[in-house]
Amino acid sequence: MFMNWKTIPYVVLIVLLAGSTLVLGMKTIGLQKELVQTRAALAKEQTNVKIVDFTRLFTEKVLKADAEVDFETRLQLENAIRDLNDKEILAQWEKFVGSKTEGEAQENVKDLLSLLVGKIRV
Repeated sequence: MFMNWKTIPYVVLIVLLAGSTLVLGMKTIGLQKELVQTRAALAKEQTNVKIVDFTRLFTEKVLKADAEVDFETRLQLENAIRDLNDKEILAQWEKFVGSKTEGEAQENVKDLLSLLVGKIRV
């Protein structure tokens, strides 16, 4: 026999360490997958909050406005829409802002609000 009694504890220790390394490696991979899913859910939630905040601001400052929207409010809305980082929403916003007639603006605002609501992900 090439193993003597003195090497058996070392072999057992090596097997235990290899097993624990394998278990910890599998646990790490599982946690990494969970982290990716959590980050994706957080990003989705943050986007939803930004969309709802913009929609609320737009409703209060534009749709319920009795007078023309002032420069500060326009700037606030523009910054909020750009903060969404969504090209489709930005394009629809620019379409709304570039409206030439009241009828065109009404159609564009309907499209904008519909798009915003459609972008909220559950």
